[in-house]
Amino acid sequence: MKLTNEVKIALTAIAAVALLFVGINFLKGINVFESSNSYYVKFKDIKGLAVSNLVYANGYPVGTVRDIDYNYGDNNGVVVRVELDENMRIPRNTHAELEVALMGGVTMNLVLGPNPTDNIAPHDTIDGGLYSGAMDKASALIPDVARMLPKLDSILTNLNRLSGDPALQKTLANAAEISENLKTTSAQLDRMMGREVPQMMGHLNRTAAHAEAFSGQLAQVDVKQTMAEVQGTLQSVNTMAGQMNSLLTDVNQKLNSPTNNLGAFLADRKLYDRLNSTVSHADSLMIDLKAHPKRYVHFSLFGRKSK
Repeated sequence: MKLTNEVKIALTAIAAVALLFVGINFLKGINVFESSNSYYVKFKDIKGLAVSNLVYANGYPVGTVRDIDYNYGDNNGVVVRVELDENMRIPRNTHAELEVALMGGVTMNLVLGPNPTDNIAPHDTIDGGLYSGAMDKASALIPDVARMLPKLDSILTNLNRLSGDPALQKTLANAAEISENLKTTSAQLDRMMGREVPQMMGHLNRTAAHAEAFSGQLAQVDVKQTMAEVQGTLQSVNTMAGQMNSLLTDVNQKLNSPTNNLGAFLADRKLYDRLNSTVSHADSLMIDLKAHPKRYVHFSLFGRKSK
């Protein structure tokens, strides 16, 4: 059977429309070749939810928003039809939450009920509400932020004034100098730890070795015998001291005895005074002789002159 040009054009147009339909739904995240179940979600405010927005359960996309209808009957709420994967089961007491992202997008999240075996049927209605997410919390913080703005402005003004204070600049310069000094000191300590500390440890090791050797020598000493020798030496010293004391007493007695010549000399006061006077005159004569030698010595190379 030969197709006419009109039939070919019609078939091409139908194929193009079908491809366009499939492409548009694919871009919307809808797979027209997969079976799905429809459910209705009732909201009082959808916060900008749009058709083709994804529906999530536990963070995983399980469907899309297909229709949004305003409930004109009681002027209270919006009914959203969602198509979920055919294998998706919705437990009873499941509810939907709308979460507004920071960039303005709206996401529907299904909070599944507690009993996974008690499920609702397709085309049933699910209660929906708003999630108190980051945007709501940020909105609640706006009044507090508004009250803080004057204080922040005052703080910034004081910081600007402080940053231009010469005292602060000087303090920063001093801090930089201190940091540089600490860096230099740290380098010197590193060098000392690498060079001088090993030498000190070597000296300490040698000292410890000497102390250990000395301790070994002390351990070999017979302490009892040494103490006996020291005791004998002290006894000999005491004996010698007694003998010296007896000798000095004997000498003192002999010096004080009148029968002794030296003792008689020391006991005779008049003899002592005459001897002392003679020594004094001799001393005066020697002084005068040193001061006036010509009075006592006369000599000449040509002989003595006649008077």
